Amino acid sequence: MTQKPMTKAQLVAALSEAAEMDKKSATRVLDSLAEIVTREVAGGGAVVIPGIGKVACRARPERTVRNPATGEQMLKPADKAVKVTIAKPLKDAVNG
Repeated sequence: MTQKPMTKAQLVAALSEAAEMDKKSATRVLDSLAEIVTREVAGGGAVVIPGIGKVACRARPERTVRNPATGEQMLKPADKAVKVTIAKPLKDAVNG
């Protein structure tokens, strides 16, 4: 059941067909969306894409981790991680 992911070119073609616009405009829309989400999440905010999900930045505290190769325990400093929460309509479409 594993499929290759849709490429950017395939996504642009599908978007341009669905929105009845040329591929150049669809590419600009897709690139602008990625830029807006990146800027907002990098600034500590969140973006909700209706029907898809929510992309947010969350802080992770300092913690102790183990190097699997040596078994050595070390302290990993606090950092940030991107979290994606999938919207219910998408979950239902996949499971239904």
